Amino acid sequence: MMDGEEARQERRRAATWVPGAIIVGAGPSGLAAAACLAARGVPATVLEMADSLASTWRHRTYDRLTLHLPKRFCELPLLPFPEAYPSYPSKDQFVAYMESYAAASGVAPRFGARVEVAAFDAAAGAWVVRLAGGELLMARWLVVATGENAVPRKPELFSGGAARFGGPVVHTYEYKSGEEFAGKKVLVVGCGNSGMEVSLDLCRHGAKPSMVVRNTVHVLPREMFGLSTFGIAMALLKVFSVQVVDRILLTAARLTLGDTGKLGLRRPKTGPIELKNLTGRTPVLDVGTLGHIKTGKIKVVGAVKEVTPRGVRFADGKEEQFDAIILATGYRSNVPSWLKDGGDVFTSEGMPKIAFPNGWRGKNGLYTVGFSQRGLLGASSDALNIARDIHCQWKDMSRPANSDALQSDNTV
Repeated sequence: MMDGEEARQERRRAATWVPGAIIVGAGPSGLAAAACLAARGVPATVLEMADSLASTWRHRTYDRLTLHLPKRFCELPLLPFPEAYPSYPSKDQFVAYMESYAAASGVAPRFGARVEVAAFDAAAGAWVVRLAGGELLMARWLVVATGENAVPRKPELFSGGAARFGGPVVHTYEYKSGEEFAGKKVLVVGCGNSGMEVSLDLCRHGAKPSMVVRNTVHVLPREMFGLSTFGIAMALLKVFSVQVVDRILLTAARLTLGDTGKLGLRRPKTGPIELKNLTGRTPVLDVGTLGHIKTGKIKVVGAVKEVTPRGVRFADGKEEQFDAIILATGYRSNVPSWLKDGGDVFTSEGMPKIAFPNGWRGKNGLYTVGFSQRGLLGASSDALNIARDIHCQWKDMSRPANSDALQSDNTV
C-alpha cells in the first residue's frame, strides 16, 4: 500500500491540469465569477452536477416565484436585464437571463460533473478535484460557488416524525403550485418569503393554509409610496446610520401594513437591516399575504410539538388535522460534504467565517462567491473581487505554478 506522499504523487500524475480556475457551481454566482474572469482573459472550468445552468431556479422553485427585489438590484456584472422585463422578473425570465448571460460571456459549464472531494495539494501548489466516476482535475485556483441554498433543510421533527403522518410532506423545492391542494387543509411550516408566498399561492388556488410562525419576523411592504422598499433603504443608508434607517422603515411599514403583531407576526427588537447585518435573517417583503391573513383566509399558528397520523399537535397542546404539510424551512450549504482544507473560510456548517464584504478569499487560492447572505448583489461583488485578485496573479504567470510537479500530457 502506498504511503500518503506516494498516493499524492500518483494523483498528480493521473490528474488533468486545468489552466486558470475551477469553479464549482453553475448558478448565478458561478456564472458571474466565470464571466468576470473571462472578461479579464482568465480561463475557468465551471463544474455543475445538474444537467443545466441555474438548475435550482429552473427545477426547484415554485411557479409563481419572482425576484423579490427590483431587477436593477439583481443584475450580474457586465450584462443588465432586458429593458422589456418587468421590475420583478419571473423565474422563467430569470433563467432566460442566465442563459443569455452565459452565452454572452462564453461560459460553457460541464454538466453532470459532481465534485466528490476538493483538497489542496501543498507540494503541487494546486487544488485537486475528484469528480464522481474518478476523474481528477488540478488547478491553481478553486472558486466555491455552490451557494448557501444547496440542500433542503428539513427539521428532524418532520423528517423523522413525518412517517406517522398519512398525507404528503413536501419541501418547497418540490412544490410547484397550489393547484393540486385545492380544497385541502395545508400546514405551511415557515414564515419567511417562501412560506408567505406559498401560503398566498395555496389560498389563491382554493386551499386552506395555516402558516407556522415560531419566532419573531420583520414584514415590510415590497414597495412604499410607489418606490422599492429596498431601494429606499439603500438610498437612506448613504445618509443615515442603520439604526435611523430601521426606524424610518418600521414607521413607514406600520403606516402601510398596520401592527403585524396583532396578526401573530411579532417583530424582533432589532431593526430589519441591523438584524440582516448581524444574523443574515432577511425581512419578509409582503406581496399580499398579510391581506389574506387579516381576512382569515390564511391562519397563523404557533410552533409544532409533534406530528400525528392525521395532523400535528402544537406546543400549546392543541391538535389539528391537515391534509398535507409543506416545509418552507429553507436550505443549507453542502460545502462540508466535499471541500477539504477550507477551514479558514468556512465554518463546519459551510457558511463563511468572515462577514461581507471580506469573506470571498481564503488561503492557497481558495475563493468563495455567493455566500455573503447579500443575495445577487453580494454575489456580484464577490465575483468582481475574485476576478480582480486572480487576474493580478494570472498576468504574472507564464505557466502554471510548480508545473514540473504537474507535468502531464492531459491538458484542457
